[in-house]
Amino acid sequence: MNMEIPVVIFLGAPGAGKGTQATYLAEAKSIPKISTGDMLRSAVHEDSELGRKVQMIMKEGRLVDDKTMLSLVKERIAHNDCRNGFILDGYPRNLAQASALDTVLTPEMKLKVLNIQVSEEEIVKRIAGRRTCAKCGRIYNIYFRPPDFDEKCDLDGASLCQRSDDDESVVRKRLATYKEETLPLIRHYRDRKILQVINGLQAQAAVRKAVLAAVDR
Repeated sequence: MNMEIPVVIFLGAPGAGKGTQATYLAEAKSIPKISTGDMLRSAVHEDSELGRKVQMIMKEGRLVDDKTMLSLVKERIAHNDCRNGFILDGYPRNLAQASALDTVLTPEMKLKVLNIQVSEEEIVKRIAGRRTCAKCGRIYNIYFRPPDFDEKCDLDGASLCQRSDDDESVVRKRLATYKEETLPLIRHYRDRKILQVINGLQAQAAVRKAVLAAVDR
């Protein structure tokens, strides 16, 4: 009987904590977390025929098409470090990619799709509430971890600043884009009965426990 090889996909809005949980799961299970960026850089570095094609696309400022991305995924998951499972970070991004992914997975590879669910207002507070010390780089959140003195770092008294892409209007635009791109994926995997929802509002340790349980289920 062949061993089941978990292929884990994390879904969730920006700020839901998918990156943190994916990194934790990769360490806990000793399996690689493969991001689309990692795949692109690796292909270029290896200077394979596919890598040279990717490099040309990137040099021309074009987006890497779905067919090429699928070739990258197929090439990457054939590496030995993926033999006990792997996590896909940033792939698939649309229904076409999701369907194409099925064509390169072997029968032993079982998809585990985890949706880290957090309310929109919580996401806005997590991201738009972030403040960074301009001097030491310490990060605060005005809602969850505010400084002792308004907009001043506890360590050195320097002013706190907000990144431009953390502005609330920008965050809400990012959330709107996420909904447009990812909600069809959520419906797709839910209809296939392989989507598991994780409550991202729990304490981080509880989210980790739920993620591990979902993957082992």
